[in-house]
Amino acid sequence: MQSNQTHSLSHLLSPVRLGSLSLSNRAVMPPLTRSRADSGDIPGSLVVDYYRQRATAGLIVTEGSQISAQGKGYPRTPGIFTPAQVAGWRAVTDAVHQEGGRIFLQLWHVGRLSHSVVQPGGELPVAPSAIAAAGEIYTMEGMKPYETPRALNTLEIREIVEDFRRAAENAKAAGFDGVEVHGANGYLIDQFLQSGTNVRTDEYGGSAQNRARFLREVVEAVIPVFGAERVGVRVSPRFNVFSMSDSDPAATFGYVADMLSQYGLAYLHVVQLGDQPFDFRSLKTRFGGTYIANGGYTAETAEAAIRAGDADLVSFGTLFLANPDLVQRFQSGGPFNSPDASTFYQGEERGYIDYPTLDEVVSQ
Repeated sequence: MQSNQTHSLSHLLSPVRLGSLSLSNRAVMPPLTRSRADSGDIPGSLVVDYYRQRATAGLIVTEGSQISAQGKGYPRTPGIFTPAQVAGWRAVTDAVHQEGGRIFLQLWHVGRLSHSVVQPGGELPVAPSAIAAAGEIYTMEGMKPYETPRALNTLEIREIVEDFRRAAENAKAAGFDGVEVHGANGYLIDQFLQSGTNVRTDEYGGSAQNRARFLREVVEAVIPVFGAERVGVRVSPRFNVFSMSDSDPAATFGYVADMLSQYGLAYLHVVQLGDQPFDFRSLKTRFGGTYIANGGYTAETAEAAIRAGDADLVSFGTLFLANPDLVQRFQSGGPFNSPDASTFYQGEERGYIDYPTLDEVVSQ
């Protein structure tokens, strides 16, 4: 059973080069917000244990980590802008590297998906345009309606680009193998990219080229820190949660893929979830580099996607969340732990570092 399963997953479980890095397999742990950081948004011992447990992933991309106090949206998400946060993340990278793993930090600014109760000085959240998201956000004071954000001026945009660069420097000091620029899931860069949230009339609005300018500037700021082959970008072309929308996703994200293809990046990480039709194979072709697919994959569908040339690597969210030894379980054909959704964003150890390994399950 085990040898047959391993053989049937020969692509997914095979080693691969990612720029100058050697990865032991093509199973990626994607960013997963878990809200377990300590006071000061510092990754503590729980976070160290969590990532250490999952170090057999070919690559770990951490949960989004805010690049500044302004970039924060939710309680207890980790940052990468203070010395104490850098030290906390250094303990994480040391633990993962001791287990032979590879780990990138995801650089995050939430933009309008925040609230004045968590913003410095009680200021409004910022965004490309003063358009509120529909719905409510969880805060330490309970659920609150999203506020209408304040539109950034061009000087402030350049300052945020500098925050991304500085955060990359901090990630390097913390020992990360690289960084992923978070351009997906309705957060600040995505808010610039999509026409439904960007109605600017300056050089950052209007055409797809202008709406992608902020992403371009962030990528060009981060590349000198790590080198292009240690920088990835994540996008979500058909993501419409948080009242996100675009008038022509194929044109917008096709342009983004063409633009990013110029840099020799480590990868393009694409969230393929959503209810709009989209030609992801075209996006992969236009990018031309390593393509990480994300979105409800099983081991078998991931293997099929890699074999077919639709992906080079595949990321598994809730599977890695609930199965710290996911690669071993893939090799054995399961069984797999079921994720406990009630502990995704709360619970301390419970639902975080207490999922049993396969060896523990077998010995029971």
